[in-house]
Amino acid sequence: MDISRQEQKALHVMAQGGRIILERDEDGKVTEAICVTRDGWVLTGFTLELFKKLKRRRYIASRNSGPYRITERGIKSVRGQADNR
Repeated sequence: MDISRQEQKALHVMAQGGRIILERDEDGKVTEAICVTRDGWVLTGFTLELFKKLKRRRYIASRNSGPYRITERGIKSVRGQADNR
């Protein structure tokens, strides 16, 4: 499967323990999505449209009203990247 560079970055962050924080309005509708790394840094370029795209492709999912995490399908689609630690 072909995935964009931004999708690749987001999935890589999620695979390393990152999470997605959703902000909702009074009606409960999602207004903003923020991807946070395991170290607490915010991933730039992560938009609500990108969140919806990852969710639609089932690369990320929420279980039991918990935070959105990468799925097995998402892990298989992400290409390996060197971790500069």
